[in-house]
Amino acid sequence: MEQIQLDNIDINASRIGLGTWAIGGWMWGGTDEKESIRTIHTAFDKGINLIDTAPVYGFGKAEEIIGKAMKEHGKRDDILLATKTGIDWIDDEPFRNGSRKKIQEDIDNSLRRMQTDYIDILQIHWPDPQVPIYETAETMDYLLKQGKIRAIGVSNFTPEEMDIFREAAPLHTIQPPYNLFEREIEKDLLPYVQKHELSSLTYGSLCRGLLSGKMTADWEFNGDDLRKLDPKFQQPRYGQYLKAVKELDELAQDRFSKRVIHLALKWVIQQPGASIALMGARKPEQLDPIDGLDFHIDDKTMHEIDEILLKHIQDPVGPGFMAPPDRQQLNLK
Repeated sequence: MEQIQLDNIDINASRIGLGTWAIGGWMWGGTDEKESIRTIHTAFDKGINLIDTAPVYGFGKAEEIIGKAMKEHGKRDDILLATKTGIDWIDDEPFRNGSRKKIQEDIDNSLRRMQTDYIDILQIHWPDPQVPIYETAETMDYLLKQGKIRAIGVSNFTPEEMDIFREAAPLHTIQPPYNLFEREIEKDLLPYVQKHELSSLTYGSLCRGLLSGKMTADWEFNGDDLRKLDPKFQQPRYGQYLKAVKELDELAQDRFSKRVIHLALKWVIQQPGASIALMGARKPEQLDPIDGLDFHIDDKTMHEIDEILLKHIQDPVGPGFMAPPDRQQLNLK
């Protein structure tokens, strides 16, 4: 497993991190706690030492499962825990809340759920337009000075919002969406990361499973599965993306004797400014692809990948559907 040094963190991080939204169950059709704990242990065994989570993932469930898995594992100092703050909820409906009070409540609850006395990276989940960025940043800086957290991160922030944040607190990491199909951050965020020497934890590396190579045209998404809301999984876009996946898979097999899932993961961590690719998994076997990243995508293949995307995807769409509302939008105080 490749590793990388993160700012303000004294141990190296694996280039692949375990994302735990699905483990929490919310918007992923429920969760199996025992299977989830096995998955986390398998991640450790395969060399993954960074786990990314959030209170809103299962409304505390993902953090509780991580806490149990960590207790069984018993090597807290070898693991990097990254969690988030700034999302509140009422009746399982999330909304943005980056207030000082919410952040302080979140950190104490996260520490309790994960049975630890510090968080390696605390990230503000989404900017809250109803709270000054200074207030959010100063609160996180206070937690850093207290020793409750070791690094500060932001997720889904623009460069302009990060500039304001950095006037009030140090910033060590950012977490934007990034994968073969969602590349908007190449315009501004990745150059910003390189200019300011930040580390990036990119989420959605397999685009909600679309780049796993397992999905078919008749795939059914049941219950509260968020892909029922994702424009990529609605026709005619879905068919376009599946055609691209098929040709990318053929390219991976012909060129590297790999599959599209290996190509997608390797592609992310080869991009300038992309430090870590977060990969979601709920079952141990879903982590098998990380054993097959022992190859390099050359420039010629990178160009062919771009040509495949242009050929098949006539109406690309980003991950904006996932953005939670703020309190004003919900008429909350």
